[in-house]
Amino acid sequence: MNPRPSAVALTPLLLFLALFFGAGLYFTAQGNPMGFYQLHAPVAILPALALGLWIAHRRRVKAMDTLLAGMGDSNIILMCLIFLLAGAFAMVTKQIGAVDAVVSLGVGALPPALILPGLFLVAGFLSLAVGTSMGTIAAVTPIALGVSDAAGIDRALVIGAVIGGATFGDNLSVISDTAIAAARTQGCSVRQKFRENLKIALPAALITLVVLAVVGDASPVESVEYASPWLVLPYVLVLVLAVIGLDVLVVLSIGLVVAGLFGYLAGQDYGMAAFAGDIYAGFESVVEITLLALFIGGLGALIKASGGLDWLAAQISRIARGNSGRRTGEWSIAALATVTNIFTANNTVAILISGSVARDIAERHDVPPARAASLLDIFVCSVQSLLPYGAQILLAASLAGLSPLVLVGKTHYCWFLVAVTILFMLMPHRRSTVTSTSPA
Repeated sequence: MNPRPSAVALTPLLLFLALFFGAGLYFTAQGNPMGFYQLHAPVAILPALALGLWIAHRRRVKAMDTLLAGMGDSNIILMCLIFLLAGAFAMVTKQIGAVDAVVSLGVGALPPALILPGLFLVAGFLSLAVGTSMGTIAAVTPIALGVSDAAGIDRALVIGAVIGGATFGDNLSVISDTAIAAARTQGCSVRQKFRENLKIALPAALITLVVLAVVGDASPVESVEYASPWLVLPYVLVLVLAVIGLDVLVVLSIGLVVAGLFGYLAGQDYGMAAFAGDIYAGFESVVEITLLALFIGGLGALIKASGGLDWLAAQISRIARGNSGRRTGEWSIAALATVTNIFTANNTVAILISGSVARDIAERHDVPPARAASLLDIFVCSVQSLLPYGAQILLAASLAGLSPLVLVGKTHYCWFLVAVTILFMLMPHRRSTVTSTSPA
């Protein structure tokens, strides 16, 4: 028997956010430039976990079993493995000189104003091809960091362009888990959802390219020491394998082995001991994000089991029923997707949780299935890439050595996507001819 919906079940996440952001703002106000690193997120979430366990116990939920099941969820474990392999790959490629090789071979040929738009397009193409923003960020970020340092561009701007491109591709890809989940839950085909989505995402992408060209005030790439061009091949291999469609874990594993092999063959003093040490150093660089992912998974499971998400969905559905018109339905779906993702920090999970409620709202307010699926996917993907505690921001921030909050303001595409979507929602609606199809 599931507990009845309860707003109280949401308080653990609110406590975590209050502690994390509150401490960061306090230390920043005290003049500490690294204020948001004084209270690390995995520590800030511990009181929230304790509160979540207590609430779950009071509501007759098997609290500890739920916590462990959430932490051990296959999606959470997969995320952690990606973090670890991405950290190891970034560290090994850096140590063997692959970043310098990329810079010396190609960056200098790009006009300074096109560096940021170029990175956005590369990340967008890769994410569109492979259907994952996480894999794209893991593959492209090490290259982008080398470009940033060589061209003198703010790291946050460079990584923001990569996150934006990865979000653009993931949101549109027909093989993305979020696209498939959104289409299936709303009763339309992925292709129908893609056509509806493209009308919104493309203008946002064009605006982003223009803005990136303007803000990318880069200097001519400084000359770097000669690096063997062969060292670029691990990056090329990772990108090619990702485009082919191999699983991101397989891609990163192959890239890691090949990077170590090329480091050895390049004539460097790079043996097995150094290779193993760099892998472990890469693991250490992502310990914080890995722990946070595990804890967030457990906290989300406790909140869901205690009725928090059911209460949230019920409130939004109630508001929608109290008003009529297609526009009200679209705003309700957008709000549902946004709030659910804020509380789950996982775009696919957010769609699966809110999908049935969103479909009910769409049917009540005459929102076409493809439109509903598009709105659902747009808002969970854009919000996910703007959450300072979301996997995309955390992975990029960890690899780049930046505060997650700094990246939030630099992820231009996600902000533009939300703005363009709102404009489309405000426009007069034309009668749609798209009909519902079986989700099977």
